[in-house]
Amino acid sequence: MSHNTLDRQHEEASDVHDYIKERTLRIGNYILETRKTVRVIAKEFGVSKSTVHKDLTERLPIINPELAMQVKNILDHHKAIRHLRGGEATKLKYIQSTKKTESTLQSLQ
Repeated sequence: MSHNTLDRQHEEASDVHDYIKERTLRIGNYILETRKTVRVIAKEFGVSKSTVHKDLTERLPIINPELAMQVKNILDHHKAIRHLRGGEATKLKYIQSTKKTESTLQSLQ
């Protein structure tokens, strides 16, 4: 491999790292501004929940420790109330299912 090829590969790798770093900072600032969940942010940024979580818990502390601490507080809060959110989602699903069943029964009469 020539020296130029290695330089090009290093530049490309650096560009990828820059992109990940920029995305990590954007997501960190976004969760701080909006307090949205990892699931919602992943959908809005077009990446997986795992990617968002890794960006916020592994990469952000290295890139910006102060922002990472603020984000960690939000993630901890979300974790603390997730059982409430899950219950709410189940409740809404049940209500929607019941309405569909009632609608179907009415249309059969």
